[in-house]
Amino acid sequence: MRISKLISLGAALVFTGAAAFADAAPRRIVSMNLCTDQLAMLLSDPDRIVSLSYLATDPRSSAMHREAQVFARNQGQAEEIYLQEPDLVLAGQYTGVATVNMLKRLGKRVEVFLPAYSLEDVRDGILHMGQVLGHQARAEALVAQFDADLAALREDVQNRPLAALYYANGYTTGDKTLAGQILLAAGFDNAITRAGQSRAGNLPLELLVMLQPDAVVTGAKYPGQSRSEAILDHPVIRTLQKGRETGTVADSDWLCGTPYVLRAIADLVALRHRVEESQ
Repeated sequence: MRISKLISLGAALVFTGAAAFADAAPRRIVSMNLCTDQLAMLLSDPDRIVSLSYLATDPRSSAMHREAQVFARNQGQAEEIYLQEPDLVLAGQYTGVATVNMLKRLGKRVEVFLPAYSLEDVRDGILHMGQVLGHQARAEALVAQFDADLAALREDVQNRPLAALYYANGYTTGDKTLAGQILLAAGFDNAITRAGQSRAGNLPLELLVMLQPDAVVTGAKYPGQSRSEAILDHPVIRTLQKGRETGTVADSDWLCGTPYVLRAIADLVALRHRVEESQ
């Protein structure tokens, strides 16, 4: 498996790059979004990152929480970020809209990144980040490795088992989501798509049982007690899981459009192999 090679490449690119881009690259970068945090760490020179979002070091959310430990964090407040004197602020489409608007009015350059809903969006996000950071060559190299590793994971699947993604509150995602695309790339069909839903929404327990998926993939539980997660312990879920292969998703690999989605795909490919062996 070449995923570790891809991640190593991304880490190496942080410290290397063509001198031609050095002068054009922003010198004081602030990221206020979990996903732009990770893309910035993969493609920027570390000494140019002033701060990352407070979520960057959260192991439940960030695939690069260890790498983020060396950077200062911000709370996404306009006054705080302005005083850090950035020449580039990285934000997500739905992150701190009021903060983004204020920083723009104050004359700061803010680049807004769209969420990734597909694996193609992952590629686009990497290339977009490379462009705004002035490191196109680094981004293109990372995308090339991403494409190669993704191709290695996409096997010639003859019979696609049926899998259901099932999270807290009975939430699920269809094919027109990043999670749905990860499931498809791993060789599964999505149960909720078969039921006529292509995006995200709730999947009633009754419908889940009627669909009879070959595998049930649940979200990882957070520490403490949560009524929203109680449905994952429902007797119906336990009964459905008996005799079937199950998996648990690591949110940190699924939340953002980064090369780390390949780890999620690899985990699901392994799950599919177990399903096929049990049939």
